[in-house]
Amino acid sequence: MANLNKVMLIGRLTRDPEWITNKSGERVGGVKFGFAVNNRKLDGDRWVDVPVFIDMEIWNRGETKQADRAKETLHGPNREAGIKSSQVFIEGHLRLDEWTDKDTQKKRTKLMVVVDNFQYLDPASENTGAGMGESAARPPRAAPQTQARTTRPSSNYASAGYGDDEGDVGAPPARHSSGGGGGNNEDEIPF
Repeated sequence: MANLNKVMLIGRLTRDPEWITNKSGERVGGVKFGFAVNNRKLDGDRWVDVPVFIDMEIWNRGETKQADRAKETLHGPNREAGIKSSQVFIEGHLRLDEWTDKDTQKKRTKLMVVVDNFQYLDPASENTGAGMGESAARPPRAAPQTQARTTRPSSNYASAGYGDDEGDVGAPPARHSSGGGGGNNEDEIPF
């Protein structure tokens, strides 16, 4: 039986990356951060965005220092300074964490994404790592074609489930005033 554990997301950070530490407080080569993507649903006669919040981890592996790069260049929102959070394309895989709650002694679980690769979608001038950003107009790399696929999508975004006749599903999260609303204004985020 074949298995596939692959996640592809476009969204924005909800908090700054922070170092993952062991019990003695030493860095262990990874960072964690919050991430948000939008799901769209029909509410009466209009489409509304419903944010989904995901915990992420990224690790330094061999020569690839992706955790260091993420810590240095990605950022969450800063409302006081009027700064939007980083918009990125994430490729990764799911991991299930399990632990026992210290207070209730009940078993707890959490599904999270371990980032294998990321690409900047903000223009370089908006990215804190100036010159390292990818163009916002450049779509993410398409996943390699497998023999199981029988139809060929019309674009990279279509293969990842982005875009439809009702609007751009892959647009950045939108903030909704007074409990709802539509629109995919890039300047509005739910966090």
